Amino acid sequence: MRVVVVGMGVQGAKRIAVAGSDVVATVDPVQDGADYKQLAEVPTGSFDAALLCVPDAVKLPLMRSLVEQGKHFLVEKPVLADHDEAIRDLVGLAGQSGSICYTAYNHRFEPHFMRMKALIKSGELGRIYAVRLFYGNGTARLVRNSPWRDQGAGVLSDLGSHLLDTIHFWIGVPDAPFTVAAARRFENNSPDYAVITSFGTISIQLEMTLLSWRNHFTCDVFAENGSAHIESLCKWGPSVFRHRRRVLPSGRPPEDCVTLVQDDPTWAAEYEHFKSLCRGGGGNLANDLWINSTLRALSS
Repeated sequence: MRVVVVGMGVQGAKRIAVAGSDVVATVDPVQDGADYKQLAEVPTGSFDAALLCVPDAVKLPLMRSLVEQGKHFLVEKPVLADHDEAIRDLVGLAGQSGSICYTAYNHRFEPHFMRMKALIKSGELGRIYAVRLFYGNGTARLVRNSPWRDQGAGVLSDLGSHLLDTIHFWIGVPDAPFTVAAARRFENNSPDYAVITSFGTISIQLEMTLLSWRNHFTCDVFAENGSAHIESLCKWGPSVFRHRRRVLPSGRPPEDCVTLVQDDPTWAAEYEHFKSLCRGGGGNLANDLWINSTLRALSS
């Protein structure tokens, strides 16, 4: 597959490294070394798909242009729109043109995230009572110094979109809306710390911050027959998965533990998944309708 990488920042560099010889051109309006300044300059017949690593404000116009040309695209999360119709229109146009539209949520390819999904789907945990996620990194100063990132909902759209997608991946759309429990601007103009909650059939708490000076992720799933826990991601390893089986009427539960010490496998796995969709059909842009509407409501 012939791909064009649009945007040669941090994410673009990662995509170029993974796509390797598939990359036939790069696009960036300011970066030295880019083959083109604008995507419209790239000859239409020279590529099959684009990897969009660009600021949020320019995503939708680029996505629409690609769909109208019948091109596939992978776009970095999140896809944000003032109105859901903009995303619905893209889904409809893609159905007509045959374009594969894929929003990148690479954490779905974390081995322990897939392990958690399989465990929940198996029913072994029984009824899920509560899910608690924490995602923190120390990028507050980088975000503040960025010409475009320190605005709007801040960490809520940045890390919160990952957490919302994780919930969607594991359990689907919750039956109660999310509300903002806390949103603080400690160092930045936009929120750099936030907590959102949903108290429906499953109690859900999502905490995120740019002020965790050692990058960290934790997850706790509490259920009828036991609990499951994740500590850290592969890129920050070691990454640990624990499954505890409940002892009745009480007592210390037996525990299965899997520890991974490895490089981050998610970028390569996601790119291969995207290529498989381009060959066989699919896409996940419809998932962005829920994430977009949720983030819009929380941001307001």
